Amino acid sequence: MTEPEIIAALRLQAIPNIGDITAKKLIAHCGSPSAIFKDKMRHLLKIEGIGQITLKGLHNSVYLKEAEVEYEYMRNKKIAFSYFEDEDYPKYLKHCIDGPILLFSKGNIDLQNKKIISVVGTRNITGYGTKFCEAFIEAISPLNPIIVSGFAYGVDITIQKLAMEAGLQTIGCLAHGLNQIYPKAHKKYISKIQENGGFLTEFWSTSNPDRENFLKRNRIIAGLSEATIVIESAEKGGSLVTAEMANGYNREVFAVPGRATDKFSKGCNDLIKRQKAHMLTSAAELVYLLGWELEDEKEESAVQKQLFVDLDKTEQSIYSYLQMNGKQLLDTVALECKLPIHKTSSTLFNMEMKGVIRPLPGKLFEVI
Repeated sequence: MTEPEIIAALRLQAIPNIGDITAKKLIAHCGSPSAIFKDKMRHLLKIEGIGQITLKGLHNSVYLKEAEVEYEYMRNKKIAFSYFEDEDYPKYLKHCIDGPILLFSKGNIDLQNKKIISVVGTRNITGYGTKFCEAFIEAISPLNPIIVSGFAYGVDITIQKLAMEAGLQTIGCLAHGLNQIYPKAHKKYISKIQENGGFLTEFWSTSNPDRENFLKRNRIIAGLSEATIVIESAEKGGSLVTAEMANGYNREVFAVPGRATDKFSKGCNDLIKRQKAHMLTSAAELVYLLGWELEDEKEESAVQKQLFVDLDKTEQSIYSYLQMNGKQLLDTVALECKLPIHKTSSTLFNMEMKGVIRPLPGKLFEVI
């Protein structure tokens, strides 16, 4: 993309009444960002959905100046960018009608031919949520997916730290420009993330982490990936907005179930109840539903092998029994493995978390 075209695209972003959908309409009609500013107003007004108010600031020189200043900042700070029609623009986000026309990045991000998962949730992550994150990353690591999140407190930073520790590429989607980081407490993770992954944003260096920016940021988290997972959420929250956006993009959405009385499981339980999300109790379920195991059976075997090695004595006993006898009732498993019902139930749940078994209707369980 040439310098004049980049500046013209930035200029479009700067104009208040021209959002990404309208910008794409104008570009499609005129052929390029710069051509829009050369076309006659009467021609532009013939475009469906485009009116005088929308184009009010089109030729205001203030926005041109702002675009030139931001372009110089990008050059000086070596900030990379992707234009929505370029090959290096994220492939899944390209299919989102409201995806940003320009996306800015820092780090070593490689989205080519990668499995990509977005993970979101409450900022008040519980021990239950942390345990699920740990089991999920351990199980999914052999498939080498990219983990996308919002770099916020709670679920976001927990899953991204675990991804880093596992050597997985992780991407933080920001609600502000790349000249700052929010929350400031997470500055210590910047260099590590940029070594294998990085940060993405549609916001300029002049943008602060304002409330409305987080809602805009959420659509990028949802749009970047094949699937969005909600780990924990209260009845209301940004992660539920992200899940709704992912549904709107026709992406798979998963939610981790919890007890009905747990505050930070209510949002997830509601998504599942309203059939807005698949219930997720193990990484293997996600692998199966996304069809990844069909694409690469060797990688799927690697997931199972890693999980199998981590079974304790009681888990191994139950696994062996189910492997030999097929689908079995909870009560039968407890009886045959000589375990109390409560112990069997909690052990089966832990095995679900590890992706070794899966529950079936009628309180049946089987080996995956």
